[in-house]
Amino acid sequence: MILPATTNPTVYPDPVQTIAVAGGKGGVGKSIVAVNLAAAMGTSNHEVLLVDGDLELGNVDRLLNLRPKFGLQEVFTGARRLDEVVLQGPRGVSVIPSASGMMEMARLSQIEHAGLIGLFSELHTPADTLIVDVATGLSESVLSFCRAVREVIVVVVDEPTAVQDAFTTIRVLNERCHVNRFRVVANKTSSSQHGIDLYASLSRLTDRYLDVLLDFCGSIPFDPRLKQAVCQQSTVVEAFPRSPAALAFRKLSTRVARWPQPQTPCGHIEFFVERLIQADAGTR
Repeated sequence: MILPATTNPTVYPDPVQTIAVAGGKGGVGKSIVAVNLAAAMGTSNHEVLLVDGDLELGNVDRLLNLRPKFGLQEVFTGARRLDEVVLQGPRGVSVIPSASGMMEMARLSQIEHAGLIGLFSELHTPADTLIVDVATGLSESVLSFCRAVREVIVVVVDEPTAVQDAFTTIRVLNERCHVNRFRVVANKTSSSQHGIDLYASLSRLTDRYLDVLLDFCGSIPFDPRLKQAVCQQSTVVEAFPRSPAALAFRKLSTRVARWPQPQTPCGHIEFFVERLIQADAGTR
């Protein structure tokens, strides 16, 4: 008996969860949160692509003791392909460095940013999570990256200016990028209650003036080990895995991993949109 030939089903690449980490003012620890969240997810068997989205003063490579020869500037000019600038970071984490000190990269137009973001659809990577450490402030690069992701984390600390700047960031991203849901991480807290109180302060502002949803994702405690890890150009998750900060990042990574996965394109420029299109076509 001759059995009919079988055909292998079409395998569509899995969609990628895409996250921007923003912080309003400088000094809130935004980059440290992005780097350690990526490391925590990497140690939990996730494949993470960490992108330094500060196109003028990127520092992710220095936080991880990496020595990039090329970055996003060479990708933008066409001198290098995106896959040629990817570096290996902590376990499970690949890093795309920025273009530190290149003023012209900070002046890209919205269309130029869209072109750069579109290149990620051509990047063949096993990543299931993309984390973008965006620049401080509300430059066009911040707006473009936040438009292109599915989730926005806002890092806030207990300073009046930081809370106000976090609120302003949320307002602008809501008005100009149509982001309606924000994940809030309280950083440098003295206790769990301190983080909840800080979230409540921000939530009172948004409830009064905006129609947005805030989701409290937890606190990262003030921890001398975290500063020590930064001085060692390592993540606290790797250098001091049992420290309070490292445990908090692991808890945050577990929560992030439970967020709903993207299934279909949103109808605008976004990272890895080709995967979403293919996956969506495969379900019809």
